[in-house]
Amino acid sequence: MFIQEQQLEGQHVRLEPLNAGHIEALAEAVRDGQGWTLWYASVPRPEEMAAYVERAIEEASRGHLAYAVRHLASGDIVGTTRFYAVDAANRRAMIGYTWYSQSVRGTAVNAECKLLMLSNLFEASRAIACEFRTHFFNRASRAAIESLGAKQDGILRAHQILSDGSLRDTVVYSIIESEWPAVRMNLRSKLARLTPG
Repeated sequence: MFIQEQQLEGQHVRLEPLNAGHIEALAEAVRDGQGWTLWYASVPRPEEMAAYVERAIEEASRGHLAYAVRHLASGDIVGTTRFYAVDAANRRAMIGYTWYSQSVRGTAVNAECKLLMLSNLFEASRAIACEFRTHFFNRASRAAIESLGAKQDGILRAHQILSDGSLRDTVVYSIIESEWPAVRMNLRSKLARLTPG
């Protein structure tokens, strides 16, 4: 895999390569906000967390690289995120499977997670592009992706059949290598605004 597999740490968060030791903490984290109740989001229920983590670890052999997100101020695990669909031949990857506890939404956590991951991707791993995908109706996710500076590439209509039988229209965004310096400045500026003191 061309992405450097390593722990990533900033001022607010540490991204720890996901392992079975994170299951209990993630089950507790997901209870804060009950993200699984959002019909358009793919957030696991607490009782599904062991299978969710085991599947993420297994998918590492297919190019996924999953992290547990540790909030440094509290010491708590507050969510998870990952690189997936890693295409080493074309030096690109997707970032997704991201969810956070309600208590850290709207804080510096997501901005710093994305800064750490995108720095790893574009600087350490010399990627050409990063892609993000989300449900058409997931307005919060779309706003968060757009606030990074990612541009919408298009909408894959009737792209996936969800577990409830509904069809998902998937909105596709990307950041390309030449855009990374501006995106990095935007993320650093956002982090400065979200950092108290």
